This record gives sequence, C-alpha cells and structure tokens, in this order.
Amino acid sequence: MHPLAPIKTTILFAFGLSWLAPFGLSAAQPEGALTQIKVGIIGLDTSHVLAFTQTLNKGPKKAEDAPKVAGVRVVAAYPQGSLDIESSVKRVPEYTEKVRDLGVEIVDSVEALVQKVDAVLLESNDGRVHWEQLQPVLKAGKPVFIDKPIAASLVDCIRILEAAKSATVPLFCSSSLRFGSSTQQVRGGSIGKVRAAETFSPVNLEPTHPDLFWYGVHGCESLFAVLGKGCERVKRSEDADGKVVVEGQWSGGVSGIFRQENGKDRKGYGGVAHGEMGDAAIGAYEGYDVLLYAIIEMFRSRKAPVSMEETIELYAFMEAADESKRLGGAEVSLRQIIDKARAAAANPR
Repeated sequence: MHPLAPIKTTILFAFGLSWLAPFGLSAAQPEGALTQIKVGIIGLDTSHVLAFTQTLNKGPKKAEDAPKVAGVRVVAAYPQGSLDIESSVKRVPEYTEKVRDLGVEIVDSVEALVQKVDAVLLESNDGRVHWEQLQPVLKAGKPVFIDKPIAASLVDCIRILEAAKSATVPLFCSSSLRFGSSTQQVRGGSIGKVRAAETFSPVNLEPTHPDLFWYGVHGCESLFAVLGKGCERVKRSEDADGKVVVEGQWSGGVSGIFRQENGKDRKGYGGVAHGEMGDAAIGAYEGYDVLLYAIIEMFRSRKAPVSMEETIELYAFMEAADESKRLGGAEVSLRQIIDKARAAAANPR
C-alpha cells in the first residue's frame, strides 16, 4: 500500500460528508463507524445492481462525487432473484456476467454471501422472496437495503420491518425518487408546511403483487416523502383516460393524490407540492446514485433514513388502493388496513 493511502482515504471520507445536508442526513459519524465497507448483493435480476456496482466499483460519473463512495465496494453477489417472474429471471445470466466483470465474486448462497461482507443490498426484483432471503442477513447482523417493493403484501412488509427491529439491524426500503433534490428540499421545509401534493409515475402491473407495488410505488414514494405519515383515508378511481387515480386524506386537512402517467400532460415521473410559502415541483427522477448515497450513509452510521412507520403507511396506502378498487371506489380507512395486516403478521409465517 502506498504510504499516503490511509491519509488519502481519510481526507476523501471527510470531504465526502458535506453532500448529506440536502437530504436531511447527519454528517456526524458514531465512533467506530466503518469507512471501508465490503458490500454484498442478493438478486441479480434488476438493472439497479449494475448501476450500483458500476458506481461503487468503477466510480461515479462525476469525479466530484467520488468521496461519497470512498472505501465502499461490491465484493460478492448471490444471483438468484425471482423464481418465476419471466422479466426478472431472464436477466440473471446477463447481469451475473456483467457484475462478475466488475470484479465481484459470485457465490452460491445467501449464507455464503453474508460471511464475506459488511453490508447487503437485497436487490431481488420480486418482493415475495425478500422474507426468506433476508433471514441469514438478519442473523448475521448486517445492515441491509431492500430494493422496492419491500414485499408483495403489507403483511410481509410489517413482518420484515418488525424482524429487523427485533434483530436491531438497520434496514430501509425506498425508491430512488424519494431522494431527488427537489423532493428532499420540500421535505426539508423549502415551501413551509405542505398542504397538498400530487405526484405521477408509470404503473406497470405485475400479477403477483398489488397493483401499485411493482412500479406505481415510485410516485407514491414521492408523495409520502413530502407529506410524511398521517394518511387516514384512501380511495381509488380512474380518470378520463382510464388511468389510475388514488386520493389520500392526511390528518389536518392535508391531501395527497397519486396519478398514473398518461404520456401527455403527465410524462414519466413528476408532481407538485403546495405549501404555505408557495408551490414546488417534486417527484423527478434523478438516477440511482442519489439513493445509493443514502444507502451508504446508513451502512456507515447504522441509522435508516426512512422510518419503519412511514414505510408501513406507504405500503398500506398502496394496498388500500387495491381494496378501494375491489369495493368499487369506496373510501377505505388506512388504520383498518394496517390493523388487519398487523394481526396477520403476528402469526408465524
């Protein structure tokens, strides 16, 4: 090792912490926090694994972002993701080779993976396999990020979060859209208290998951990023184009609406928040690195940037939308949805 390497790493790490302020994250590191982190990936069936591995093992696209990932590298991966979702399964061979070419060791089990790493990216695209794949990670006490959707039901979402809490393992799940700069600025108070917000994103359906879990979660995540907890009632309908509309009522008279993008006035990802001091655009897609930097901070600090309670409400909002659809567009109590799921989650899986 070059004699200046330890000094260089320390300098890079110190300067790399200034980026955290816009996201409301603390730059302070607890004593003994890791600066050199070996990361393992579970599930090579989503493009996210290539984006994350390229940034960590080859470096960010912008040279000035290099300190944000200094000392963090993907060293091992377990390929198996979904067992039966064709769009996911068919990606595994290609992504396995591409990840291997980035210097990552391919292992044959999750148990083998956790022995080689300090932290885990659970990337399997299929929320149904997350519970099983998570168990060795929790047993090993490794901090873990779970890519969206966290599960294929609210019941399993609660089971996963409660299990991580009981194991005192740092864990969060999020869309990258939550950490977009404009969305985080509004969450941080740039327009004062938000009174209403609307977001939109694609809604690609996967029959094995509730309608919004698979892709609508992106726009719903942006909505919760600026409104936070406190949603009380949800109802679902369709607009004149036959696109999904989900209306939520938060405590204090706050309203939030998610709409499916329509390729016309709502293209891709976006939205607007209405606050005490004006309006602001929210919900824009800014790539995967903004999420990755938040993940790395959790690996270093062992503090999750998204609370368990907010995640449960987000997935309850989406599951309540399906319930409202089953009831012909009737309004649904979020508390009843959550209570019912908690009761089911209390039973052994």
